[in-house]
Parts: sequence; structure tokens; C-alpha cells
Amino acid sequence: MRAMLVTAFMMAGGLLSAAPALADDADAATATVTAAPGPLAPTPNVALRPFCADRPTKSNGPCTVDVGRFQIELDAFDGTVQHTGPVTNNVYVYMNPTIKYGLTPTTDVELSIAPVETVFLKDEDAGVRKTETGIGDLFLWLKWDFIGADGGPVSLALYPYIKAPTARLGLGDGAVEEGVRVPLELSLPADWSLSLNGEVDALKDQNDSHIHPNYIAIIALSHPLTKTVTGSVEFWNDVNDDRSGVVHERSLDLALAFIPEATPNRQWDCGFNLGLNKATPSAQVYFGVSQRY
Repeated sequence: MRAMLVTAFMMAGGLLSAAPALADDADAATATVTAAPGPLAPTPNVALRPFCADRPTKSNGPCTVDVGRFQIELDAFDGTVQHTGPVTNNVYVYMNPTIKYGLTPTTDVELSIAPVETVFLKDEDAGVRKTETGIGDLFLWLKWDFIGADGGPVSLALYPYIKAPTARLGLGDGAVEEGVRVPLELSLPADWSLSLNGEVDALKDQNDSHIHPNYIAIIALSHPLTKTVTGSVEFWNDVNDDRSGVVHERSLDLALAFIPEATPNRQWDCGFNLGLNKATPSAQVYFGVSQRY
């Protein structure tokens, strides 16, 4: 796992060092792009690609942020409810931003941390009832869209991350963890889009400090419902190979994304995830907004 992450970051770093010099006009509204912009010069408005965010749904797209541009994808509210017999375990996250910055035409760097996260636990048999609130863990991502960054029927990216344990115990597990995602997107007839995500993580065991693998597979379909609204449906599957026992989670996820014609650099979204087995949270509901600057 660590070798895979090092390789991914080295490949993206080599791509960055080889990026061409930029030529950028002062008047972005009428600029003619003669070379790819660099990290210190934002992509002119006329050269921006169609707005694309990793929100909503659990799956990620291969798309990256345009060079020199920031994008904030805000999870305004995310509530997860889980009931297993006498035990209730609910998690609420508020105003959780993912901040992205475009490094090259095919690479961006991303940072995410939840400023407020609340975990509510109740065990009726044991007479336990407690609530933990605090900051969440810090995630650093690097996305490299190495196929289809400028459009086309196929797009593929490498998306490694590392997690720093900034959350206190009870909200997090206190461990540095890492993983890599591989998002693939295919354009289908009649404006349908198929997304396939594979992920491998190196996670801390629940009962000790050993590391175990975690595997995620996602298949998603999306289609424009109107000129400004896109609907998505996905199937999410997670296999957590913890030494204390393998946990298998599945969910069916539904989402809507709305990009107003008057604000093409802003997206509003909402979603609902339904757990398909007892190990998966019963329900998850969320809404958020994304903005490109």
C-alpha cells in the first residue's frame, strides 16, 4: 500500500515538473489561450472546463480542478443513523469543506477536515448513553486524471490520500491511515454516464495497532433530468478485513445535483443512502454546495 502511494505521488510530481510554461492574457473575458496556464496563473474564464465536483454520492469522478483555480465542496450537513438491536450509533457532520487547487491541467491537490463532528452512542442493555463532539480527522488527497482530462468517452484517474489523526479518540481511531482510489467514468448513449470506483485502504485494526486492508467497489449511473438537474443512483460495497472480524457493508445511494444557469460555477446537491444489511448504517442524508473560484 505504501509503495503504491509513493509511486502515485512520484508520478504526479513528475507530471507537475514537466508542465509547460503558461501564457495568460490580462483580460480573461477575451483571452486567447496559447499555452497551458501554470500553478500561479489561474485558467481564464473562457478556457474553463464544464463544472465538475466529486459531490454528491460516495463515488468520485476522474475530473480535476482547472489550473490555478480553487474549488470548495462543502458538506453542509451529513447525518448517519445506525440501529443494531439495543445499540444506536449516530454520526453528524457539519460544514465539512473539501478545498481543491488545480496544479496542472490533469492534477489537483485537496484538503478536507470536518470542523464539527458529533458521535451519539446509546446502548439500552448496558445503560450507556454518551455524546462526543469535536474536530474530525484531516485528509490530504492528490488526484491525477491521466486519461480523458479534456473530454472524451473515457476518463480515468489515480486518487491517493493520507489521513492525519486530528480527531480525538471517540471521534477517530488515532491512527495515520492511507489509501488509493481509481475512478473510471464512461459516457453512454442518451446522455447517461457510468462511474466505476475501486479503492484499497490500509486501516488500523479495531482492537490493536495492526494494519489491515479495506476494499471498496462502487458502480454509479447518472443522467440529466432537466437542463440544470442531474440524478444519480449507485451501489456501494465495502469489505473491511479487520482481524477481529470481517465487516461487509452495502448501500443503495440516490442523489440530485443542481447547477443554475445563472451560476455555472456553483452546484447545489442532496442525497440519501439506504443501508442494505445490518452492518451498514440504516440511513444517511446530506446536502451541500460546491463553488469554483
